[in-house]
Amino acid sequence: MRFCVCLIAVTSLLGGCVTANVDEMTFDAPVAGMGEGTIVILGRRHAPDYDTEPDFIDCIGGHVSRGDTGISVIPERQFIDSLYPWFEPRTAPLSIESVDRLMALPSVADKLGELDLQYMIWIDGRTEDTNSSGSMTCGVGPTGAGCFGFGTWGTESEYEATIWNFGDGSEVGRMSAQTSGQSYMPAVVVPIPIIAPVQDTACESLGSQLLQYLSAES
Repeated sequence: MRFCVCLIAVTSLLGGCVTANVDEMTFDAPVAGMGEGTIVILGRRHAPDYDTEPDFIDCIGGHVSRGDTGISVIPERQFIDSLYPWFEPRTAPLSIESVDRLMALPSVADKLGELDLQYMIWIDGRTEDTNSSGSMTCGVGPTGAGCFGFGTWGTESEYEATIWNFGDGSEVGRMSAQTSGQSYMPAVVVPIPIIAPVQDTACESLGSQLLQYLSAES
């Protein structure tokens, strides 16, 4: 028992290493920040082989709203439901010009006018596990159950944010974040995961870029 407690104490101080790269191409940034205003952050889900994770969209929205309390972030699900079916994965506009065409529909124009959006931000990408190696065996004996072995796996995230300015009906920038890391699972009696926070780092990196663009407080 003493050995297990010590092992947990040591491994809790460790974490999988994460590397991050960010890139940005923006213009027409609000000089003094957008001030009091409303934005929506949506995930792209039109690709046949993956969906941008809803929890990642929530993470980005939380990062922006915590960084500047003047910015109101409409929850993604609430926005999609209020404009059903025009922002569902198969019908969502792929360009700001497509939104202009949607505005010809009175129901869409009325709802978007009611929301008073200043920016619509699309996030495209995903997080996935890559290589894995190692082995682990677990068993039950007369003195109890336990595991022994070691496993490791890699994780990669790649996301791109596209910013649409609703005020002048134009795309005003793209930002991206790529992160990768290696996680570990040593097991001596009890498996202890040491997880690399790859997706969390991508959220913080991309959220900070968006906040810097939108807010004068950043």
